[in-house]
Amino acid sequence: MRLLSRVAERLYWMARYMERAEDTARLTQSYSHLYMDTPEGADLGWDVLVNILDGQPAFENRFRVYNEQNVLKFLISDEDNFASIRQSVRAARENVRTTRDVLPEAVWEHVNELYLYTKEHAETSIGRRNRHRFLDEVQGRCQIVAGLVLTTMCRDNAFRFMALGHLLERADMTTRVIDVGAGALLGSGRSNQTIDPLIWGSLLQSLSAMSTYRRNVGPLPEAAPAVEFIFKDPTLPRSLQFCLNSIRGELKQLKHNEQALKTLERARRRLKRFNPAQASWQELHQFIDDIQVDLYNLGENINQSWFLTDPA
Repeated sequence: MRLLSRVAERLYWMARYMERAEDTARLTQSYSHLYMDTPEGADLGWDVLVNILDGQPAFENRFRVYNEQNVLKFLISDEDNFASIRQSVRAARENVRTTRDVLPEAVWEHVNELYLYTKEHAETSIGRRNRHRFLDEVQGRCQIVAGLVLTTMCRDNAFRFMALGHLLERADMTTRVIDVGAGALLGSGRSNQTIDPLIWGSLLQSLSAMSTYRRNVGPLPEAAPAVEFIFKDPTLPRSLQFCLNSIRGELKQLKHNEQALKTLERARRRLKRFNPAQASWQELHQFIDDIQVDLYNLGENINQSWFLTDPA
């Protein structure tokens, strides 16, 4: 199937924005539960969520305090925040609207319904009363769209670019959660470290990995085993290794893939060499910084190889 570069790019970004909306909803919900479950004085702050999404400059342009109300408004309903749930869904809808001829009809219907739902309810879902219902609904609707794509689309180039988009976005979020989330929550100087298993459980929950971790590793989440599992388990759909391996499989089906594969293999070798059990927090942070650079470069390779000219 020949696919115009502008269509491939819109499909790729549609998938990234849908994954971003779901991941942000999942992360926000998990942290909200953690915040309410931890004892008073546990040194948890709402700025962690903004830091994970690298949104400090945008947040500080509009808000003065990192409190619950401001952070949740920023992440859920802020129309000026490109990473908010509302804006991610809006961007995904626009990309679907302009590529409807290559997508199953039901995909447009469900994405449009999600857009209308977030437009109507995002502003009133910042408070605790409606928040979890809204976040559950966003996650469920995003998963419906993902299921439609997975079960109804031919494995052609349209599908491959969507797969690349959601896998790259997912890998990016996984590394961000561990780097900023764990670093801020579990760093030195904390007064109450007895809640660390609860914190790791929340991080695993934000990646839909808690129940799988318990079955495969053990009942009590701990730092090194959790990082090992989230980064290196080849069967966990949100693990870094699973995402990188799956990206490799999609890239191999495309022409002009040399530079992208070269960057991807660099990231896979870096991951293979990394040993969470022996790494300090500084070494973990440096490893994630390097992986983040690889993921950014991979995105640039995809842009240069397929979106600036029509692929053959």
